[in-house]
Amino acid sequence: MKVVNQPKSTVAEDAPAAAKKPKSDIPRGVIAEWTVTILLLLFGTTTLVQAFVIPTGSMEDTLLIGDHLLVDKLAYAPAGPVSKYILPYSDVKRGDIIVFRYPVDIRQTFVKRVIGIPGDRIRLENKKVILNSKKLDEPYTFYKTEYIDSYRDNFPSQPNTFLYERGQEMIESHVQKGEVVVPPGKYFAMGDNRDSSLDSRYWGFVPRENIIGKPLIIYWSYDAPTERLANPMIGLDHIMDLAQNFFTKTRWRRTFRLIRAHQIP
Repeated sequence: MKVVNQPKSTVAEDAPAAAKKPKSDIPRGVIAEWTVTILLLLFGTTTLVQAFVIPTGSMEDTLLIGDHLLVDKLAYAPAGPVSKYILPYSDVKRGDIIVFRYPVDIRQTFVKRVIGIPGDRIRLENKKVILNSKKLDEPYTFYKTEYIDSYRDNFPSQPNTFLYERGQEMIESHVQKGEVVVPPGKYFAMGDNRDSSLDSRYWGFVPRENIIGKPLIIYWSYDAPTERLANPMIGLDHIMDLAQNFFTKTRWRRTFRLIRAHQIP
């Protein structure tokens, strides 16, 4: 799933190209900056955060289309000589949800779950992940189609679809005994909506330097279509929708919901 970085927007991975909008549109980043400022004042956090919105469904039902997130950009940052004692730095772990620059086009930002870290051996059998020879229990995953795809669900195998260059290189150079082996400095990431996720199966590994941070909290969730959320500008149609349906389309139960990782041994 791609996320839209609200101060600096990108286009959704499975959304159509954004149409040209009238000059009266309001930059989405303006709304994000005010939201972040107010939240920082209210909660007094010292963590450096950035606002993002989820425009696609590849992390459903963990993250929904229209979830607006605050992302901790310091969580995986290199620890300084003093800050390492006062800020919660951590390594990237299996089960973490990460926000990262899309390796195929770093101007775009994605969010996925880390399944494999350097040295891990990964394969899928009939949709189920086998990690280092052990079948994973993944309560966060959702399967929204019943059929078994020969590549998507039994991975790695002979591709039956288009693979990006990085994905093709992964299949050709990093498969041993029917398993993908994660190389140093790289991570294997997948969407929780396994049947509809453009992830490492198709474009390869996430380089460590591409990782921006991890989501902290859903500060607002609004039921809106992908084409509106993927656009870096807030169109008049979206403004009218907000004016008319703010209270009915806001998912109040998701407001201020914390986003937690799931530990994968």
